[in-house]
Amino acid sequence: MSTLMADKALVCADCSSEFMFTASEQEFFAERQFSEPRRCPSCRAVRKLSRGGSGDPARGSSYGSPSGSARPMFTATCSSCGREAHVPFQPTGAKPVYCSDCFTSQRQSYR
Repeated sequence: MSTLMADKALVCADCSSEFMFTASEQEFFAERQFSEPRRCPSCRAVRKLSRGGSGDPARGSSYGSPSGSARPMFTATCSSCGREAHVPFQPTGAKPVYCSDCFTSQRQSYR
């Protein structure tokens, strides 16, 4: 983005407290054509929890589950060591499936 943005103080629509909308957050919102946030981070987390989300941005979404329950897990045989593996997707046989130990070692070999 060619324009330089400065941090901006906004007022929360719920609690009326002032919070900072940083330049990097503004760029992120602008790139995705989002409108400015109306709620402070605390009020956003409370609102998300009330709608069934985790409220913790680091934990991501609950995959559309209104109750926030865990994803279904599927059993497969590890393509590397032959042990039983539990994975969060239905294996089709088109690609190899690894247990968590083999997945970690495969992933580290690509770095």
